[in-house]
Amino acid sequence: MNLRDRLLAALSVLPGKRTFHVHVLTTAPYKHPSIFPYALPRPRVVAHDILVLVSEQPNNDPDAPRVLVAAIEAALYLFPATDTALLYISKVDSTGQGANPSPTAPLVRAFVAWHANPATRPVHARYLWVHLFARAQAQYLFPNSAEHPGKRPLSDVRLCAWWRRILGDATADAAGDGLAARLFYVLPGYCALEAAQALGGADDRWTYGHPYTQTEITLPCPPPPGGVHNLGHVVPSFEDDPKNRFMDELAFTDNVVASPARKRPRLERLADRDREKEKDSEETGGEREREEDRRRGRDEPARPRGELGRITADEFWERMSFRQECVTGAVTGFFVVGFASPAPAAPDDPPPLQPQPGQVPRAMNKRVLKTLSTGVEFSTPERARCATEIVENAVRGLCDGLPSAPPSSAASSAPRPRVDASGSLLPAELVQGGTDAPRTPPRRAQALPSVDDVSPNPFDEPEATRETYDAFIYGSVEVRNDSPPPPLLLREAAAGHAPKKVNVLAVRKKKKATA
Repeated sequence: MNLRDRLLAALSVLPGKRTFHVHVLTTAPYKHPSIFPYALPRPRVVAHDILVLVSEQPNNDPDAPRVLVAAIEAALYLFPATDTALLYISKVDSTGQGANPSPTAPLVRAFVAWHANPATRPVHARYLWVHLFARAQAQYLFPNSAEHPGKRPLSDVRLCAWWRRILGDATADAAGDGLAARLFYVLPGYCALEAAQALGGADDRWTYGHPYTQTEITLPCPPPPGGVHNLGHVVPSFEDDPKNRFMDELAFTDNVVASPARKRPRLERLADRDREKEKDSEETGGEREREEDRRRGRDEPARPRGELGRITADEFWERMSFRQECVTGAVTGFFVVGFASPAPAAPDDPPPLQPQPGQVPRAMNKRVLKTLSTGVEFSTPERARCATEIVENAVRGLCDGLPSAPPSSAASSAPRPRVDASGSLLPAELVQGGTDAPRTPPRRAQALPSVDDVSPNPFDEPEATRETYDAFIYGSVEVRNDSPPPPLLLREAAAGHAPKKVNVLAVRKKKKATA
């Protein structure tokens, strides 16, 4: 079962009468050298970008307009050296314009469980790590959706509790056939008891802390030759990740202060300079040999940058609690789940990394994301329906042969006309929108270590066709289930009690006394 069919199966059990339309965009593999920028040597990493869009039609009416209700943006990284994969969920958002209950929770739960299950995991890896950073905001992927009164974003504490519950349930869904799982979470600034109380009580499935010192499940990045893991090999760097700036400061900060060297007389320095020039010509051959040794990897292992080799993982998270991103008054959470599949009796060679059926070029994924974030908005039902039509038509059009290259910056800054399915020009006020999604301050990219591997991407870009669209990208399911009972009846049914009869008392008016 591919990812699209798994998500449709999860949505089909929701109560009510409605039709869900799912679009799943998974890019072909490409090299990604910057997830562990301070690991020496750099590990070989292959990545896939994933975008899931879910729209809804009420009452199973094929003529009713669709409206986007949920979306997931994620990335899947493969580390062939350690037989490990890493799933990073960067954004999850909803518009609040669908029927209750919202499909976001079962959508995310099925998304994680499908990747965790070794039978459906899209990459050949024995171990899988799931990472996410929970930070409560009004909107992430749907511009201006926070202005819609039907959207009720979760508070910071409720969002962290929601993620702990969803990831725990997804782990239970994927368990079986010897699959082992370890769950970790950290609320910076909170101890284990305070975190459990803030999230509504302890959960025995979770360990409060980080996974960087455990040895049951292999970490993604391999250790350096002849050395041990340091922070540069255990702490991954994701896009819009608050750990990035702290890692940059540790890498380019050295607290070891040395005394200044004593100056020598000028004549002595000139004599040493002449002797160095004479040795240069004699040692040219030796320098060439040392350069060859470096190229062949026989040189001494490079030292970790700055304080990355002196600070332990426990100290890193203790100091992370005092970072600006974690002390602004809102509760944030880091969640990590590790999965380990049983070792095969006779391990086979993994299949070669090549584009698989159903995958799309990266340019197509970027084009759809750009349209979603800058070309539409979801502040009102009318604008949301118009935005849904534009985004879904863009996905279908790119599979029908439209160019997938994103527009240039100059062209994207100018207003562009929009048309609906019939070709009529849409009003400008229905298509102009923006997103003020929260972002971590940019990292010091100019100071990052240079990447030695500058070879082009060895994987071919696939071509998105209409056959790919029908078989892997788009799918729909009609839901015809009973509507959920009121919350009070649900709680009584769960407790095994029959609903109590409620007597409604009528108010009697007091008669006025006659004179």
